[in-house]
Amino acid sequence: MVRACGLLTHQDQPVALKDISVTLSIREFVAGVSATLHYENEEKVALEAFFVFPMDEDSAVYTFEALVDGKKIVAELQDKMKAHTDYEVAISQGCQAYLLEEDKSSRDVFCCNVGNLQPGSKVALTLRYVQELPLEADGALRYVLPAILNPRYHLSGLTEDSCLDLKTPIVPLENLPYTLTMVATISSQHGINRVQSNCALSPMEYLEGDKTSAQVSLAEGHKFDRDMELLIYYSAVHSPSVAVEMAMPERKPDSLMGDPAVMVSFYPDIPDTETSMICGEFIFLMDRSGSMDTPMSKQDRSQLRIEAAKETLILLLKSLPLDCYFNIYGFGSSFEAFFPESVKYTQQTMEEAVERVQLLKADLGGTEILTPLQKIFRGPSIPGHPLQLFVFTDGEVTDTFSVIKEVKFNSKKHRCFSFGIGEGASTSLIKNIARVSGGTSEFITGKDRMQYKALRTLKRSLQSVMEDISLSWDLPPDLTANMLSPEQTVIFRGQRLIFYAQLTGIVPPEEATGEVCLRCTLQGKSIEQKVTFSLQPKYDSNFTIHRLAAKSLIQTKDMGFRETSARERKDVLNISIESGVMSSFTAFIAINKELNQPVQGPLVHREIPRPVLSARPARASLCSPARVHSSHFAPSGFTNRAACLGTMTHSKKSELLDQAVLQSSSHGQKIKCRSRLESMHHMKKTHSSTYETNLQSNCKGNGIVQLIFLQNANGSWDLNEGLAKVLGMNLEDIKAAHPTKDLLHIRL
Repeated sequence: MVRACGLLTHQDQPVALKDISVTLSIREFVAGVSATLHYENEEKVALEAFFVFPMDEDSAVYTFEALVDGKKIVAELQDKMKAHTDYEVAISQGCQAYLLEEDKSSRDVFCCNVGNLQPGSKVALTLRYVQELPLEADGALRYVLPAILNPRYHLSGLTEDSCLDLKTPIVPLENLPYTLTMVATISSQHGINRVQSNCALSPMEYLEGDKTSAQVSLAEGHKFDRDMELLIYYSAVHSPSVAVEMAMPERKPDSLMGDPAVMVSFYPDIPDTETSMICGEFIFLMDRSGSMDTPMSKQDRSQLRIEAAKETLILLLKSLPLDCYFNIYGFGSSFEAFFPESVKYTQQTMEEAVERVQLLKADLGGTEILTPLQKIFRGPSIPGHPLQLFVFTDGEVTDTFSVIKEVKFNSKKHRCFSFGIGEGASTSLIKNIARVSGGTSEFITGKDRMQYKALRTLKRSLQSVMEDISLSWDLPPDLTANMLSPEQTVIFRGQRLIFYAQLTGIVPPEEATGEVCLRCTLQGKSIEQKVTFSLQPKYDSNFTIHRLAAKSLIQTKDMGFRETSARERKDVLNISIESGVMSSFTAFIAINKELNQPVQGPLVHREIPRPVLSARPARASLCSPARVHSSHFAPSGFTNRAACLGTMTHSKKSELLDQAVLQSSSHGQKIKCRSRLESMHHMKKTHSSTYETNLQSNCKGNGIVQLIFLQNANGSWDLNEGLAKVLGMNLEDIKAAHPTKDLLHIRL
């Protein structure tokens, strides 16, 4: 593989990539994306340009093509080693060649090579992909077009031929030499309520009178200087559905693409039972590498990633059930634990942990998460307290597959709940360590409601989950459904399930229907949900369902070059080639052999600059006034200003957690808070209320969250000015009502 040499492109040098245009088509909860990269060589010599860029882990890339002087050249998906060889040969022979590949170590990093770009020539490279859109708890479907690709850290002693080894020039966000345009068309049979974004959009235009179709676009002149996020709100999103897609006409039956494919989506109606798990071992694994000392995003420059992670961790510590066990690890090039082994959650251990969290810094060097994970998994288990692992990281590690493999190997003994901190966090790492262990993942950026996501995750870790999950099919004779999706082990309340299947046999006439039933158990009780659907397949020129099914299969088998067995590698290669969906072992290559003349002399190499967040943000005020729309909030349950003494049971503490999740969710799109957690080396336990007051002011849009920050381990509150302020009451009035009490127990 030809690698870069010589001077790199910088702000004042010619850049081959001019702009990126994206066409986005969202139908229900699936996005189809066409992204075109426009290159132009304004130099006097032939160029070889490299562009390294991020994509979501769940993206199924299925097309790569080049438009050169009006001629379309469609790339072929090949074994990656053969594609590299063909590219090298084409370049050496003076042909134009284009290569698109996944990084060997992470499925969310791609590299595009443009070889023999002649002086004055223009080329447009288009890649197409499809992906499922995750469902947020407030009902929004979330699409993200990543822009930020943070540097990834190599594990000690390991070398890997990675796209990220290219010394890609890094420029400040505001100095990117290329721009982005995006047009999104959205359609849903349920109707579209609204679309929100972290970037400036044109006004949404409804294309149909019943509001089932709409279009939005990025405002003109948008710089691709941040992750572009869309939140799409439909009138209804929790209805189960089944879609049947026609097979590829030229493919043989009984093959992945030669039979109809089915996508089934369920939103199980799980009863909101009282949280049953009051025990558990909660281990929090905190990234303290140097990259955590960068801002969350360009829009939240006052808050560093390490500070956001610390604030989230303290909120979780305050919300743990009494008498559980917990420990906190910090990791970088080395790792440190707060306690030699997990300790029982008491007021004393909670206060000690909170005090130590306040002093944490991003001072442990690189991002080596594998070693502390191995230490945690090899530790002794605590009888009656299942292990729940919470990981906070920006995911800037090169060899993600080794980490995923370790988590998967130990998935029988724990569940992992992961938080991606800041823009550019690795979706491959964050999503997969949760996916393979039966947990959930969240991404926290500058515009997210951090407290809500943290509390929702803790609530899920305490939930009774639905288990013994199975699908059964009622189909006509001579027709069977073969599952393509991996086995689903647990379902959390509010979670959407998507399954893929292949229909083999004889498809009946148009009027025929089938039925699929989801069965599972909750606390020993059986629950089922059925949906009836038409068996008549529908044609889709992009074969979206087939390719999403192929991507689902690839994700279960593809663990990168070093971690995938020979048998699984063969399966991945076959699935990838047959479906046209890229994998770690395949690459797209296009060759244009019709140059007017061979390129003379050596090529000049140009790496396309990529954006990065600056290491140290400018300080700003604690709260950003531009996004604060709510007035003073009095927590529900306190409007009558009545507080009474009583026993705070675990169920009451979890009820407060429930209210915090609901309250955070309802304010999530209206409030933006910034946290500036000052170093407090002089702090003693007697000063803990000062720190909690700071936290309270930083989260003043949510009174329930403020209460959680102030509460003791047993669910009670110290009777002081901080509590009185949250309750909207006068401290003297409270003391007059309870003259002999120093602790207050509140009935919600």
